[in-house]
Amino acid sequence: MPHSTLAPVFTGLRVGLHTLLIGLTAFAVVRAFVVASPVAICTLVVGIAFVAVHLTGAWAARSGTGPDLARPAASRRGVAISWVAVLTVLWAVLSWLTPEGTYLVFPLFFLFLHLMPGVGGLLTVLATTTFAIFTLGLHLGFSIGGVIGPLIGAGVALLIGLAHRALTKEAEERDRLLAELVRTRQQLADTEREQGALAERARLAREIHDTVAQGLSSIQMLLRAAERDTPEPGAGYLALARETAADSLADTRQIIGELTPTRLGDGLAAALRRLGQEQANRTSVPIEVTADDLDLPMAAQTALLRIAQGALSNATRHAAATQITIGLSAAEATVTLTVRDDGRGFDVATAVADSHGTDSFGLQAMRERVEQLDGTLEITSTAGRGTTVEARLPHDPGSRTPT
Repeated sequence: MPHSTLAPVFTGLRVGLHTLLIGLTAFAVVRAFVVASPVAICTLVVGIAFVAVHLTGAWAARSGTGPDLARPAASRRGVAISWVAVLTVLWAVLSWLTPEGTYLVFPLFFLFLHLMPGVGGLLTVLATTTFAIFTLGLHLGFSIGGVIGPLIGAGVALLIGLAHRALTKEAEERDRLLAELVRTRQQLADTEREQGALAERARLAREIHDTVAQGLSSIQMLLRAAERDTPEPGAGYLALARETAADSLADTRQIIGELTPTRLGDGLAAALRRLGQEQANRTSVPIEVTADDLDLPMAAQTALLRIAQGALSNATRHAAATQITIGLSAAEATVTLTVRDDGRGFDVATAVADSHGTDSFGLQAMRERVEQLDGTLEITSTAGRGTTVEARLPHDPGSRTPT
């Protein structure tokens, strides 16, 4: 089980179980020698074997090669059952030799309930309790205390076992939620870094375009005009200066192109058309793209492209769609991206509620992207009738991104 704040509690329970079992075994063996029991040697041998088998299984479980005391895997369930069976047989022999050995049934109760959850564990606890009552009766005589004592011990062990199981489940749920939170925070941090880097690259590209590139272009035009009006040999120098400015302008445009994200170098509409063509070639699913050429901030372009990629991936991988359409348009102060398929559809409410599923994590990532830009995401789906993903972002047509 992953590390959690409850790990010390589980460690304490395991150490307490081992200590109780070894202490009760030692008590049974010492008691046999104190009362000069004729089977004291046999009690010693069986007691040592019992402790050795228990510690060997516990060590193997901790090293990952034996029965898993935290939660036995299916592949190791047989090993766990065999280990408990050997311990139970040794306990039965020890109980038959000395009445004090009967008390070892109490720590065994926890192993039964832990390694055999459900009806199997309860039946095993009932059977060993009955055997303990019987052996105590043979050694000490049958009495009400000899019956009630094991029954009370079994009841207490059952309650503690149920509490331990509930605590384990809660700890696992907490660890899963923490892991999900860490992944979400990391994804948000990566998204923010990516958007920040893209925005800064786009800003630098615009600044270079509006200053250096425009300046070089103007110098080139002026030099061309001066070259026409200047006689030789001065015209030669002007031609050389014009060619140098032209080369510098070409280098500057190359730098602008490298600063602009590759997919978005010629705009979001072109990127969506390429994305649709690539997916259609890869999946053989017809994809129709209708996208208006819009001047959007780089953060908005990146978010909408990522949403389109995620929606297309879901449609082609999970929806068994035969037709997909992508639309990008602007109306008033809103730009809208729509991805629609005719696939099998799904229950949106269930997918959103399942916060641990891979698909729902993708839907949540889409929602977080649009919310970071003050937008909205609407997903509508009906079983057998397809899915529509619609992302809306605020758009100010008057604030255009230079190209």
